[in-house]
Amino acid sequence: MGGGYPPRAAVSLLPLLLMLLRLSPAPSSAALRARRRYDSIFVFGDSFTDTGNNPAVFAWYSVFDPVMRPPYGSTFFGFPTGRNCDGRLAIDFVAEGLGVPLVPPFLAHEGGFRGGANFAVGGATAIDAAFFHDDGEPPGPGADDKYKFPLNTSLAVQLQWFESLVPSLCATTKECEEFLGRSLFFVGELGYNDYSFSLVKGKTSVQQLRSLVPDVIKTISMSIERLIMHGATSLVVSGMVPAGCEPPILDLFSSADGPAACYDPRTGCLKEMNELSVHHNTLLQESLEKIRTKHQDVEIIYADFFSPIMEMVESPTKFGFEEDALTVCCGGPGKYHCTPAIVCGDPGSTTCKDPSARMFWDGAHLTEAANRYIADGWLRSITSPATATN
Repeated sequence: MGGGYPPRAAVSLLPLLLMLLRLSPAPSSAALRARRRYDSIFVFGDSFTDTGNNPAVFAWYSVFDPVMRPPYGSTFFGFPTGRNCDGRLAIDFVAEGLGVPLVPPFLAHEGGFRGGANFAVGGATAIDAAFFHDDGEPPGPGADDKYKFPLNTSLAVQLQWFESLVPSLCATTKECEEFLGRSLFFVGELGYNDYSFSLVKGKTSVQQLRSLVPDVIKTISMSIERLIMHGATSLVVSGMVPAGCEPPILDLFSSADGPAACYDPRTGCLKEMNELSVHHNTLLQESLEKIRTKHQDVEIIYADFFSPIMEMVESPTKFGFEEDALTVCCGGPGKYHCTPAIVCGDPGSTTCKDPSARMFWDGAHLTEAANRYIADGWLRSITSPATATN
């Protein structure tokens, strides 16, 4: 359309619009900086950050993949999206807070990826999945293969997917440097599956799991170096969740009837498993500091996953949750409403009336309400990185 005077109706609305603009609060400077800073987000990790790759990876396991059945997605999307949640994950809230579209799953998205891509897969490990296979061979479609998880969707595999995508995003070295330099790389929670798979398969005891931590941290650190080599200049690296508060771990140990001394009397969480998480997070932060020293032009932010979950477990009513913080919203019978025999979405499973009043959604995974609180803390770190490097 050309220039000229606006229509008469538009002129009459101008005073009202100006008044509304004066009354509307201006976005904070931090929010404006964040919105202008990143054009895209690239995500790696496991089910805590998977926005829909899991159903694609496990397509031949579809009957065993409940995340594509109701009530998943019921709180926000209105239908299952492949997320292990009743609604949005923390990474979804981070994207919204940064003014970037929700990050599409790399394996289940038919459009382009100029706005970023999510490579995380539910069940993914940091170290190569062959470590967890009794015979050293990855599973394939077959009658007995459902018992041979995980597939090889480890962090190294996710990096290969990213590297395969890069040529479609930029044509020259300079163009790639500019594009990836305007991108945020989010390395989500990794480690929980490495340790829990080792426990379930009986390869080690809780005490012996500590010997696996350096290998997990080394793998994550090498991946960060690899992303930096490709041109990443802004990275957010998530710590590990408090494994001792995770309902599936609690259910696993409850069948063994461990002594009361194993549990924290304040929270009901398993002490040794939480100590393992603290050890993991300590080594991770030490490694991140070494990488920062080596690459002083790269911004690396540690996203604390442990502390906000512990805050909610210790004071659930403060966050609007019911007092029994460790009971999941959607699942089967049992002390924590969590059992591998009947999972959320299965016939015989039940769902709480109000997911926003629960912290855990379907076992290890959090409700949208809990994810929102965690993401708020991460966003503060991203928009004020100088105060959140450790």
